[in-house]
Amino acid sequence: MTGLRSSLGWKLLVSYLIVIMVGIVTLALVAESAVPAAFNRHMAGMQLLMGRQMGMSMADDLFNNFRTAFTEALVWATGLATVSAVIVSIFVARRVVTPVRYMMRASRHIADGHYAERVPETDADELGQLARSFNQMAAALEQTETRRRELIGNVAHELRTPLTNIKGYMEGLIDGVLPPEPATFQLVHREADRLQRLVSDLQELSQVEAGTFELNLTQASVQALIDQTAARLRPQFEEKEVNLQISLPADLPPVRVDEDRMGQVLLNLVGNALQYTSAGGVVTISAKPHGREVHLLVQDSGLGIPAEHLPHLFDRFYRVDKSRSRAGGGSGIGLTIAKHLIEAHGGRVWAESQGAGQGSRFGFSLNVG
Repeated sequence: MTGLRSSLGWKLLVSYLIVIMVGIVTLALVAESAVPAAFNRHMAGMQLLMGRQMGMSMADDLFNNFRTAFTEALVWATGLATVSAVIVSIFVARRVVTPVRYMMRASRHIADGHYAERVPETDADELGQLARSFNQMAAALEQTETRRRELIGNVAHELRTPLTNIKGYMEGLIDGVLPPEPATFQLVHREADRLQRLVSDLQELSQVEAGTFELNLTQASVQALIDQTAARLRPQFEEKEVNLQISLPADLPPVRVDEDRMGQVLLNLVGNALQYTSAGGVVTISAKPHGREVHLLVQDSGLGIPAEHLPHLFDRFYRVDKSRSRAGGGSGIGLTIAKHLIEAHGGRVWAESQGAGQGSRFGFSLNVG
C-alpha cells in the first residue's frame, strides 16, 4: 500500500514539476528573445528625449541590471512554484490515493472470498462514482455467491430425498421387508423418474440462463397455443376436479414465438396454477391486446401469495411455504425457466396476488408477429 501511495504521489509531484519547468523554460526563452528588442526600443526613445546624452555604456549597464533583476525574480518564482507544487501534490495525492488504497485492499479481500467488503463513498466526483461502482460490483458478486451456495444446497436437498427413498426401498427388498411385487417396483420407478425430471430441469435451466439455446420464431395463433396447453392438461384438471376456463377475444393478433418453447411456458404456468388450486376451484386463461404486444394471463382461485414473496417467485428453488416438501410439486425451477424463455422472446413476466387465500395471477407479454 505504501509503495502505491509513494509511487502515485511521486508521479503527481513530478508531473507538477514538469509543468512548472516547461512554463519557466518557455518564459525564459520568450523573455530572452523579446526582452532585448523591447529594451533597445525603450532606450532609443529615452535617448531621443534626453538628446542622446545617454551613452552606450550606460544603456548596457541598465540592460545588465535589468537582466539580473529579471533572472533573480525568475529564480524566486521557480522556488516558490516548486514548493507550491510539493504541497499541492501531497494534498492531491492523499485525496486520490486514499480511495484507491481502500479499493485495492477491498479487492484483495473479495478475491479471498470476503464478498461483504465495501469501500467508503465520500465524494461526488469521479473517485466517488468509482467507489459506488466498486460497491455495486461487490454487492453483485456477494449476491451471486449467495445464490451459488443456495443452488448447491437446494440441488443437494432435491437429490437427497429421492435417492434416500430409492435406497430405503432397495434395502427393504434386500431384507425381505418389502415384497418384490409391481407396486414396490413402481415406487422405485417413481423416485427414479423424479430424479430424471430434476436433472432435465437443471440442464434446461443452465441452457436458458447461459442463453445457449436457439429460438425458431414463427407467427403463431394465441388461441392455438392455449388450446394445445388446455388439451394436454385437461385430464389432470378433471382428475383434481378443478374447472379450467378459457376467455379470449376474437380479434387477437398473431404473435411471433417459438411454439415449442412457448408451449413449455404455458404448461408450466397453467400446471403451477392447477397444483395450488384445491378441488372445486377455477383456473382461467385469458389474453388481451396491448399496443404492439399481447398479454396472456393465468389466474387461479388457489392459495394466493403474500406480497413479500412476489418479487422472488422467479428465483431458483424459491418456495413461499418453506415447510412444504417437494413431493407435491416440481423441481422448483420451472418459473425461473419460464421467465428466461419469455425474456428471450423480448417479453416480460409478472405475478400478482391479493394475499394468502386470495388466488394469484401470472401474466406475460409477447410481441405481435
